[in-house]
Amino acid sequence: MSQPREPRDPHEPISATDRDTAATSSHDSGFEDTPMPSRSASSQPQGEGEGRLGDAYGRILTRLEDSSGELSWDGLKAELDEAVKFEAEVEEFTLDELALLRAWVERDMREFRRHLATGGEGIASWLGIDLSVLSRSVSSALMSIADRTVVDRAHFEEDLEAARADYTSGEVIAPGLLHCVHCESTTTLTRPSVLEPCHACGHRFFSRGAPPVTRQPPAGDESDQG
Repeated sequence: MSQPREPRDPHEPISATDRDTAATSSHDSGFEDTPMPSRSASSQPQGEGEGRLGDAYGRILTRLEDSSGELSWDGLKAELDEAVKFEAEVEEFTLDELALLRAWVERDMREFRRHLATGGEGIASWLGIDLSVLSRSVSSALMSIADRTVVDRAHFEEDLEAARADYTSGEVIAPGLLHCVHCESTTTLTRPSVLEPCHACGHRFFSRGAPPVTRQPPAGDESDQG
C-alpha cells in the first residue's frame, strides 16, 4: 500500500517531477481525453423528419381511400380532418407538423380538382407520370380519390377567385380602395375595418385598388359590315 503524500506547501515551487505526476494523473482520470458528443451525432439524422412526414402523407391518402361514397370538396376536407386526427393519435407529431400535413394534402387535392374541372382526364395526367412507378398503396389511393371526386363548379370558381384576391371578407384590413374580383365593384374603406362581402354580388374576395381596365381593340380592327 502506498504511503499517503504529505500535503504540499502552497508556497513551495512545483518541481518538474510533480508537474509530470499531475499531468499523468489528469490524463489517467479519463476527463481530459473524453470526447464531447458532436452536434451531428446527437441530432436527428438528416432527412428523417422529412421521411416521417412523407410516410404520414401516404397514410392520409390511404385513409381517404378507405372512406366510402362520393367526395365533394366539403366532404373531402371533413375526411381529411379525421385522417389528420388519426395521425395525431398514433404518431408523435408536433402541432405544427400536423398543420403542415393537412395543408399539403389539401393543397394537392385542390389542385387536382382544379385539373379535373378544366378538362383534365385523371390522376395520371395531373401527375404527369405513369402510375406504375408509384407504390401500390399510393397509386390505389389516388385512383380511388379520383374516381369518387365530385367537382363542384361553384367551389372551383371560388378557388379561382381566391387565387386572384388579396383579401377575404371577415378580415380586418387597412383603409383604401378595393374591388371585388368577381364583379369588379369597388368599395372604399376610410379606416381600418372588417371587410364585408361585396354589396353588389355577395362574393367574398377582393383585391386592392381599382379593377383592371379591359383593353378595347382598336377601332380599325373591326370589320366593316356594310
